[in-house]
Amino acid sequence: MQLTIENLTVKYGADVALQITKPLTICEGDRVGIIGSNGAGKSTLIKSILGLVNYQGTIRTDLAPNRMATHMQFNEYTDAMPCRYVMEAILDTKVSKNPKLRELISYFEFEDCLRKKYSKLSGGQKQRFTIIMVMMQDAPLTFYDEVTSGLDFETRQKLMEKLVNWYAGKTSSICIVSHYYEELEQMTNKILILDKGKVIDYGDKDRLFRKYCGRAVIVFDASPQNQALVKDYKKLASPAHLTAVSVKDEAEELAVTKRLLDNNINFRRSNNDIEIMYSNAKKTYYGEEYSHE
Repeated sequence: MQLTIENLTVKYGADVALQITKPLTICEGDRVGIIGSNGAGKSTLIKSILGLVNYQGTIRTDLAPNRMATHMQFNEYTDAMPCRYVMEAILDTKVSKNPKLRELISYFEFEDCLRKKYSKLSGGQKQRFTIIMVMMQDAPLTFYDEVTSGLDFETRQKLMEKLVNWYAGKTSSICIVSHYYEELEQMTNKILILDKGKVIDYGDKDRLFRKYCGRAVIVFDASPQNQALVKDYKKLASPAHLTAVSVKDEAEELAVTKRLLDNNINFRRSNNDIEIMYSNAKKTYYGEEYSHE
């Protein structure tokens, strides 16, 4: 499976909703995280690939749209019957006669929900129901749009762990839209950064981190006293309540962390912080016009 997008433009009326100039390729087995603020073009990109909106340009792939699966952020199913029968009607199969369906139901711990009506499911159970329906398509390329939106932290963690483990070692490709950066850190190997319909950057997650953040980032609470301790080191764009220091090598990392430890400052170290990478990619793209949201 390979999908390449080139010179793509999508307009809604006179407004350009998405513009991709350089070739963008998704290969077999890729796990692509798509990030950007509201109106960045994330949903428009998915709709373009699925052939749901008109566009100018080229999308080359050997996959027909019906061989792609999509998990939408909001889903509703009939309440006329229990989930088991809704599932069987849509999938045109019986739970008792379909080993793959039984495997998914078991894997996502959905057995006790089969007799419930959809409206009686919790938010996490509704997401699991939809994920089972999507995964039953066994598509070479699947889009997940805010798969854990609206769920509490513990439920999000459990669901993402299930997804990560399910796809481990599989050759199917995934594009996942999420505003929870830690989920993308777990799930992806590539990142696509969109803003105002334009591609800020795209590529290997680790390469992008090194490009915008260096070897690693050291993050701690922002205060005049804390910032004074690291005044000699490179600061990165970060949320206002935090200070993020870029370290270029092991020696610099040891020097920064020793200074913080000597002053009893709590910190965390990361070499894959997507939120800070995203902020600094935008800062690099827009230069002085950038301001952190």
